[in-house]
Amino acid sequence: MKGPRLYLRLGDRVWHPKHSAWGIGEVIEERHSVLEGGTCIVRILFQDGVERSFINNMDSESCCYYMGLRLYDEFIL
Repeated sequence: MKGPRLYLRLGDRVWHPKHSAWGIGEVIEERHSVLEGGTCIVRILFQDGVERSFINNMDSESCCYYMGLRLYDEFIL
């Protein structure tokens, strides 16, 4: 069984260029399905105080990467 290709990990800091009002976010939880083909989700707490959940599997067209989330540390380099 091949595991999911994950984009984000616990503690990663992210930002979304189309939602700058959210501020910088930090991954505070990862959840992985034990079933083959199941969903992998990350929960992110943003500076605006709102927790948002995103799909975290690069093999999914709905992955948070394809939805616009970017690693903050890569942005500031």
